[in-house]
Amino acid sequence: MSVATLVFDLDGTISDSSPGIIRSFNHALKVHGFEAAPEAAIAAEIGPQIDKTFLKLADGLEPARVPDMVVTYRERYATTGYAENTLYPGIYDAITGLAASGVTLGVCTSKREDLAIKVLDHFELLQCFSFVSGGDVGIRKQDQLRDLLAAGRVAPDAWMIGDRDIDIASAKANGLRALGVRWGFGAPGELERAGADRVAADVGEMLDIVAEA
Repeated sequence: MSVATLVFDLDGTISDSSPGIIRSFNHALKVHGFEAAPEAAIAAEIGPQIDKTFLKLADGLEPARVPDMVVTYRERYATTGYAENTLYPGIYDAITGLAASGVTLGVCTSKREDLAIKVLDHFELLQCFSFVSGGDVGIRKQDQLRDLLAAGRVAPDAWMIGDRDIDIASAKANGLRALGVRWGFGAPGELERAGADRVAADVGEMLDIVAEA
């Protein structure tokens, strides 16, 4: 294994966060006078920034109302939703094993940084990561990766590992290699269309690809 740095997405890559995210979105929608959205519709939007997701889920939503809905969402997620979450099979052992082998691991997620840290700490994985880069409204993942590269936190030969096209596109925009994972929230063919260098069907295959890198 020659790869020195692996940058993981969080939702849909490390953990199945859909129950907490779906319930928090629907809580915010109802609090602000909208109908609850179908679970499948919310799950299909997990990954991009949440302000954009609200605009897709709530018919007639005025953009000026979105910030208050984001606050309501995060209030529930920070107290309850973050724990409505499960690790994908094999991912705990994979991450702890990679960290023990000396690979530098990081997280780059659209989730706000304090919430991402809370999730990783909940699963006792926080200590495995050298950095956690969280997003916010108006911050693109490709800009997060750009800043990590500029700060020397991410090596130019690093791999970005994620389940959505935004992970792949953000890696490519910064000259990084991209490893897509099929067990998350991406649609069939999404990772390939986005230009993933490799795609793994399960955690075992992900580890095999990393070992070959």
